[in-house]
This record gives sequence, structure tokens and C-alpha cells, in this order.
Amino acid sequence: MLKGFRDFISRGNVIDLAVGVIIGAAFATIVSSLVADMITPLIGMIFGQPDFSAIQLGPIMIGKFINAVVSFLLTALGLYVFIVLPFNKMKKSEPKPPPPGPTPTEQYLKEIRDLLARK
Repeated sequence: MLKGFRDFISRGNVIDLAVGVIIGAAFATIVSSLVADMITPLIGMIFGQPDFSAIQLGPIMIGKFINAVVSFLLTALGLYVFIVLPFNKMKKSEPKPPPPGPTPTEQYLKEIRDLLARK
């Protein structure tokens, strides 16, 4: 049982996943700070109210939900602009390997096809 657990933990995918989760959690604080400390005050300066928590529809406190939606959208926007776009740009600039040639089986099948076409 311990050997199986050791083999599971030492797989590359598990280590990569753990590193990704840790880096993601650390990056989440950066994006949260960007949204809370920079973008939300800008919204407050433009629209006059950065906090919607006091808004309610009758007895329903909808303001906190609006805050959560705005925070989610701003967080998603920050991730897209600062992570996804640069990553995609970097990925496009990498040279692509040439496609592999036909396998020997495919080559033989082409030769057979060509021979049959000649008859």
C-alpha cells in the first residue's frame, strides 16, 4: 500500500497539479488585490458607488450578489488580460514542429492504391 501511494505521489502529473494549485492560490491574492484596491475604486470614481451591498429589492438583499458578480467579472477580466492573452501570444510565437510523414503502413497502402488505379 505504501509503495502504491509513493508511486502515485511521485508521478509528474500530481506534482504539476500541486504546484499549479499553489501558484494559482498565490496569484488569486494578486488578482483580488487588483480588483479590490485598483479597479473597484476606479468604478467608484466613475459611477459614484463602488459598493452595492446596500441595494435591496424589497426584503431581498441583492447588493451583495451584485458585488460578487462584479468582483467575479473583474477577476475574470484581470486573469484574461494578464495571463491568457500573454500566454496565447507566447504560444503563437513558438515555432511549430513539422507534421510527421506517412507511416510505413500508410506508404504501402498508397502504393497499393496507385497500383490498383493503374490496372
